[in-house]
Amino acid sequence: MSFTHLSSLSFEAILVFALLGLIVGSFINVLIHRLPVMILASEDNPASEFNLMTPRSHCPHCHHRLQWFELIPLFSYVFLKGRCRHCAQSISMRYPVVELVTAALFLLCLHQYGFTLQALAACFFCATLLALAWIDAETFLLPDILTQALLWVGLIGSALSLTHTPLLQSLGGAVLGYGLLWLVSWGFEKLAGKEGMGQGDLKLLAGLGAWVGVWSLLPLILLASISGLIFGIVQKFRGQLGHNGHFAFGPFLALSGFACFFLGISMGA
Repeated sequence: MSFTHLSSLSFEAILVFALLGLIVGSFINVLIHRLPVMILASEDNPASEFNLMTPRSHCPHCHHRLQWFELIPLFSYVFLKGRCRHCAQSISMRYPVVELVTAALFLLCLHQYGFTLQALAACFFCATLLALAWIDAETFLLPDILTQALLWVGLIGSALSLTHTPLLQSLGGAVLGYGLLWLVSWGFEKLAGKEGMGQGDLKLLAGLGAWVGVWSLLPLILLASISGLIFGIVQKFRGQLGHNGHFAFGPFLALSGFACFFLGISMGA
């Protein structure tokens, strides 16, 4: 797969994508923190007013409402030296890490597609997948609003030639992605007598299939399964796997999805 050398791109294009990545990374942090709370709150209290907009951003320790200069992606964290300026409690490293990773992914999209709409579509893929992977790793949840967005934007992007996957391969990847993982999950449940993976994993693979296409599904599943198996074995020996032996599979699907998307790993043309 061809790449556009960053040296051939204008400084303005690099700056725009880097800043856009930091801003979107800040929003991903909001999704990571609030979506699981919203899902659990809606189950316990359907009338809950907690959402992505309210209440306004505040310190989780002293609940002080943050000012605009405390919300500048990355720079606020550095300026405040990683601590709340009111109660001096430390701010989680997740915030700058997610922002930096998002900026790096956006620059990778620029590197691969140049200053184009295709690059912006790839940025959406990266941002959504990063949010899903992080939420699943922390909470074992894969919010439908994100998996469905990944699926439908992938299909629409394919139809509009904003992705490198032809529409028929995108449709086949979505359908087969859900079906294959459902079959694996069903077989495991019949053999082991317990649920192997949740519906969220199936929806995530369907969304990934819409972006990478049907020919990349098997390599994606194999990469995710092997990396997940290695992780499970390591955690088992470290005594950190948990009593039920479960761990989040979404991050491994996401990492494999990144690999197939950017490296063009595929079984066919």
